[in-house]
Amino acid sequence: MASNPNYNEITAEVEALARLALSNSCIDPADYVKYDVKRGLRDLNGKGVVAGLTEISEIVAKKVVDGKELPCDGKLYYRGYDVEQLVGGTLHEKRFGFEEVAYLLLVGRLPTAAELQDFRGQLANYRSLPTNFVRDVVLKAPSQDIMNSLARSVLNLASYDDKADDTSLPNVMRQCLQMIAVFPLLSVYGYQAHNYREGNSLYIHAPKPELSTAENLLALLRPDSSYSFWEAHVLDVCLMLHAEHGGGNNSTFTTHVVTSSGTDTYSCMAAALASLKGPKHGGANIKVIRMFEDMKEKVKDWKDEDEVKAYLQALLDKKAFDKAGLIYGMGHAVYSLSDPRANILRSFVEKLSKEKGRTEEYDLYSMVERLGPEVISGERRMYKGVSANVDFYSGFVYHMLDLPLELYTPIFAVARVAGWSAHRIEELINMGKIIRPAYQYVGHRGEYRPLAER
Repeated sequence: MASNPNYNEITAEVEALARLALSNSCIDPADYVKYDVKRGLRDLNGKGVVAGLTEISEIVAKKVVDGKELPCDGKLYYRGYDVEQLVGGTLHEKRFGFEEVAYLLLVGRLPTAAELQDFRGQLANYRSLPTNFVRDVVLKAPSQDIMNSLARSVLNLASYDDKADDTSLPNVMRQCLQMIAVFPLLSVYGYQAHNYREGNSLYIHAPKPELSTAENLLALLRPDSSYSFWEAHVLDVCLMLHAEHGGGNNSTFTTHVVTSSGTDTYSCMAAALASLKGPKHGGANIKVIRMFEDMKEKVKDWKDEDEVKAYLQALLDKKAFDKAGLIYGMGHAVYSLSDPRANILRSFVEKLSKEKGRTEEYDLYSMVERLGPEVISGERRMYKGVSANVDFYSGFVYHMLDLPLELYTPIFAVARVAGWSAHRIEELINMGKIIRPAYQYVGHRGEYRPLAER
């Protein structure tokens, strides 16, 4: 009997197969123009191909003046409500708002005080895991990538649900509430399992029903479960801002596509998690943090604009950091003049940096936000404006809250599962045909020959 293979080894035979795939799978870029294929389902101006309708959220990045579309400061609306007003309301009333946003996205209107209290109670009731689930699933074979751990846990939860495949609206609503409730637990416990495998102490705290999602996240993560109101409030704002962003972002579109096949909620959420995990989507704020860490090492004087600008130019020239030619955190597929989420976070970041004694870092971020568009526009042809996006500041917020890098994208998922749930329900209510776009074949036809002749 052959011995077990080394699963991490890339053999010469595997490399040969990869070379064959490469040589026979390259599409001529001119063919995309020839067949009028909008790569990434977007045109050169960043406008997406309309693939569906939604009432859940709206992104505004342009306005019509004298019959012409012009860029404008970005706006984001949840069910018709300006997200800036939603955040401002919770700040004014000194309360946490993520649960209110989740209710709004799911059912289409803001809750009354009594409805919100009942909704919080439902989430608290669902904020628990099956008996021995942490031991049998989370702690077994922990992953250094917590998104993989989170997806695996979500799929395993289906085994504990007698109605896992029931796609009736009440059952899916119940499943979605459970997902919103347990994502913080699965994320933090997954990190704690990984941290324990690395030789550190294991902390598995139980959630507290009276705490908000943001408070529970910090209490579950920290060894002493301590946090300040301001820390939890800033994290709550991040959750509110990440909860939803239109039907066309990659993970939410994935939710619509997978839901249209008639599959179950657990499989749908696992697919959305797989999409969000990608560094071009949910993992972008980690890239921002790592880019700034490299910048702080390479730039001797953080206040020297010329030195900072030279580093940014080196990024674009593929000579700095990961040599990808990108200034991470700058630019967005839709927004041009400004990302409203970044605008909201900026004020919180400034206050938090003063509290944490990290104003010099904040000043560096502010300088890069100002110089980045200038450097990019001088180097590349611009079809629309470039501004800081939400990832530019969210990673810095998490860094100042002492959250581990491994949890940055899972925290995004903790928030976005509310939006995914709303879109899954919307797709089920309005579902028509399975979503199946067309791909144009541009290859060559081959003539079959018997194996002996090959």
